[in-house]
Amino acid sequence: MKVSVDEDKCCGAGSCVLAAPDVFDQRDEDGVVVLLDPEPAEHLHAAVREAADVCPAAAILLGDRA
Repeated sequence: MKVSVDEDKCCGAGSCVLAAPDVFDQRDEDGVVVLLDPEPAEHLHAAVREAADVCPAAAILLGDRA
């Protein structure tokens, strides 16, 4: 799984951090998402999918490994 984020879409809700804290964080100054791991281990995939599903701004993009 490859993960990318669209920082311009991010509204800083923090749902992604709650769902997958090993993969996502937020910038202190404005709450915008920070991607910690663009290719998370398989045991994190369900949490990352949940984070993408609950993101109110649809700022998390998921894809297959190249």
